[in-house]
Amino acid sequence: MRGDNVMRLFTGNANPQLAKRIANELGVTLGCSTVKTFSDGEIFVKIEESVRGLDVFLIQPTCQPVNDNLMELLIMLDAFRRASARRITVVMPYYGYARQDKKIKPREPVTARLVANLITNAGAHRILCVDLHAGQIQGFFDLPVDHLFAGPLIARSLIEKGLYNGDTVVVSPDVGGVARARALAENLGTPIAIIAKRRPEANRVEIMEIIGDVRDKVCVMIDDMIDTGGSIVQGAQALMDRGAREVHACCTHGVLSGDAIQRVEKSVLKSLLITDTIPHPEAKLCPKISVISVAELLADAIRRIHGDDSVSELFQDYEVH
Repeated sequence: MRGDNVMRLFTGNANPQLAKRIANELGVTLGCSTVKTFSDGEIFVKIEESVRGLDVFLIQPTCQPVNDNLMELLIMLDAFRRASARRITVVMPYYGYARQDKKIKPREPVTARLVANLITNAGAHRILCVDLHAGQIQGFFDLPVDHLFAGPLIARSLIEKGLYNGDTVVVSPDVGGVARARALAENLGTPIAIIAKRRPEANRVEIMEIIGDVRDKVCVMIDDMIDTGGSIVQGAQALMDRGAREVHACCTHGVLSGDAIQRVEKSVLKSLLITDTIPHPEAKLCPKISVISVAELLADAIRRIHGDDSVSELFQDYEVH
């Protein structure tokens, strides 16, 4: 007879290091599964232990290689569903395909909704995410979605570095990120500034104007993700051109595709702070980039979901004072 309140954690190949950190925080071991690839590229999955009647948490961000990790997630979900897991919670620290969250031009897809449908139909019962690219993605699911924010963790790290109060200003790299910048500024006790820009095409940015006083200030740019690094690097240069003393940057999801790391290294940025929602071998990161972990935050949320407790209340423990 299996217990009704037994929790098991599993992971695919997307970010096993983060999964191990979460398991350590919870004081449990990761479940045993096999996830490998056939010679033609098909993904093979086998759950190596019984999960019948258990509360399963599957940790799998859909980061690079995005399509492989997404298929791993869907196939593992199908395996758990067919193995009669009582509840399957998908823990997606990074939600891939989130940037196309609405139709802007004719004949464009809404891939964020498509991925939500795929996850739902594959058998998920609940979703746990960190800093979704757009809040409306929660509405694409007909399932409970717990949306966590890494802002308080980032604020703690910035305060430890002395980047608060005084002559520091938080900068939003675009108008759409003002709410995120304001939240960080409140934690740091600083004013905010905004970079107004236009994006003529994907991964290409033109700085238009900077709103706010940045002269002789230490600027901290905040975004949810940094992909090619073009926006953050150009924004940092624009701030320096407007008289900023130095520029730091931070984000939750360090996608850092292509030559983004080299671009950051050669830029005027003093430092870049990211989290481990997406894995990055330390050997590949430049000295300017530092990584903090969201494992404790996710572990606390998993513990609360498993115990049917409030997830929103956990942020009281992460408030910056």
